[in-house]
Amino acid sequence: MPGADASRPIRTLLFSTLYPSSARPTFGVFVETRLRELRKTGQVETRVLAPVPWFPSRDPRFGDWASLAATPRAEVRDGVQVLHPRYLLPPKVGMNLAPLTLALGARGTLARLLREGFDFDLIDAHYYYPDGVAATLLGSWFGKPCVITARGSDINLLPRYPLPRRMIRWAAGRAYGSIGVSQALVDGLAALGVPPSRLHVMRNGVDLERFTPLPRAECRAALGLPADARVLLSVGNLVELKGHHLAIEALAALPGFHLAVVGEGTERPRLEGLIATLGLGERVTLTGARPNAELASWYSAADALILASSREGWANVLLESLACGTPVVATAIGGTPEAIQGPVAGRLMAGRDTASLTAAVQALFAAYPDRAEVRRYAEGFSWAETSAAQLALFREVMAAQGWDP
Repeated sequence: MPGADASRPIRTLLFSTLYPSSARPTFGVFVETRLRELRKTGQVETRVLAPVPWFPSRDPRFGDWASLAATPRAEVRDGVQVLHPRYLLPPKVGMNLAPLTLALGARGTLARLLREGFDFDLIDAHYYYPDGVAATLLGSWFGKPCVITARGSDINLLPRYPLPRRMIRWAAGRAYGSIGVSQALVDGLAALGVPPSRLHVMRNGVDLERFTPLPRAECRAALGLPADARVLLSVGNLVELKGHHLAIEALAALPGFHLAVVGEGTERPRLEGLIATLGLGERVTLTGARPNAELASWYSAADALILASSREGWANVLLESLACGTPVVATAIGGTPEAIQGPVAGRLMAGRDTASLTAAVQALFAAYPDRAEVRRYAEGFSWAETSAAQLALFREVMAAQGWDP
């Protein structure tokens, strides 16, 4: 970009289908959080292009699809303009066609942004497939460099399918840089043939102001949790891969414990049936979905967080819990072993089964860490390092374009 004003902020276009909206305020909040922390540096100017699949009806009986239809075309979140163009996601063949339909659906909105004067310097794409592939297509059409962040199943799961694997490799070969939110994801990208010089580990941090220890007794009283039990907490969508069923099954072997499950999803009827079968109705609280701003109270009320997932990239709930002084018990998958290093943070399960979870909980409470020490451990995961690494990479991109920021 010869002749560019090196004193101005770097202009980025964040591109991702994983971004919150007024219709889905908790969806993709981790992407919004990283952007918010980056903007605090004062060195970037940003617009967000967050397409959503087209759906014809807002009728509540259609569940999540209705909330997609209710998503506004444009809104302002935290002072950032967020645009939500629609794209087609055909049934059955949608996975293979999504990168192209996503790019085509966003193309007109991106062109309008440029016409209106937001001549951005680079595309900051989140989630490799289909988002990163679509962003790479858009970058080639509009002559803009692209950086792509891998976040979990986009590298852990989707490359098992031949066509997505080929398209991910195609995008990685054309992206200026590929970011993984854990070393495990970067290793996965390397296994796909991405050159080491284009790989960067930039772990998610934690908002140490939002997630801070609160008085446990007051939190339990406000949330309706028992004052005299050891409280376990499991947070996430009610889907099998999150392992809430394992936490419920383990509770049967943990007398004196109470379990709170925060989240909503398709597995709720199955979990309710499991609770009834095991006779745990008075020892399990299913809270439904709760706003992100409320989670600090749940973490603070609990004695331990359970994360029995079958796959994760970098689970934000781990650091959120630790920041509130609450240790964790988790499966040793994805980036989790990078977050949970040492007994002050909690315990990793030997396997993903009820017996392993029960044993890990018992081991944690046999040598329970000081909650102030848990908080201090979490303070090592601030956002400052990640924001600095992003800026350094973006400056490299701009230098390659002929700008000396």
